[in-house]
Amino acid sequence: MARILIADDDELIAELASEALIDVGHACGWVTTGEEAWEVAHRRRPDLLLLDQDLPGMSGVTLLRKLRGSPQFYDLPVVMFTGMHGARDEEQAIYAGAQDFIRKPFDPAYMVSRIARVLAKRASRPAHMDLKTNVLREAGLLRDRTAGPRRVV
Repeated sequence: MARILIADDDELIAELASEALIDVGHACGWVTTGEEAWEVAHRRRPDLLLLDQDLPGMSGVTLLRKLRGSPQFYDLPVVMFTGMHGARDEEQAIYAGAQDFIRKPFDPAYMVSRIARVLAKRASRPAHMDLKTNVLREAGLLRDRTAGPRRVV
């Protein structure tokens, strides 16, 4: 079960997506603006964000760039969810850091399977850690605390 936040200004679409995800065992909630998505994510980090590309106020791509620039959300899985149909829109979303792209109108089973794929990829990675800790670990400068105690012989 994953906690999924849906950011879409069309409440009917958000409700349909939420119901499909709840039916397969996920916990879902939705907001209608990018600003609300940012605030909700700070209160309780979701496991995945289903993000409409064309939100009022802060657009989905702007929010995605903000997330990728944030030490707290740089690794949050994001699936763009949009009615835009141009290849350029998809390229822009992927370039900005989205893991996948789902076009509306959508087939609920297709959406669920795409989200399951993104979550499965994420499951093999370690749990979220802040950006500074991750950089230090990747550089080999952070001692691995999972190793057993050292013995001096």
